[in-house]
Amino acid sequence: MEVIVRAAALLGAGVCMGIGALGPGIGQGYVAGKACEGIARSSENSALLTRTMLLGQAVAESTGIYSLVIALLLIFATG
Repeated sequence: MEVIVRAAALLGAGVCMGIGALGPGIGQGYVAGKACEGIARSSENSALLTRTMLLGQAVAESTGIYSLVIALLLIFATG
């Protein structure tokens, strides 16, 4: 029974990171693309747009970090 629990925890960690990395990847790509469009339209506001883009990407990346923490808990707390 212990082997099944360990296998399920490792499988869950893999799924957690797979899905958990998908959202931030899409979100950060979208944010970067829109920031590039904004800079192309209004290059005088590039500093403001870059700062806002980096803040948005940091917020999007936090969900990936949460999924990493959960995956690590599944890997190391079950064994």
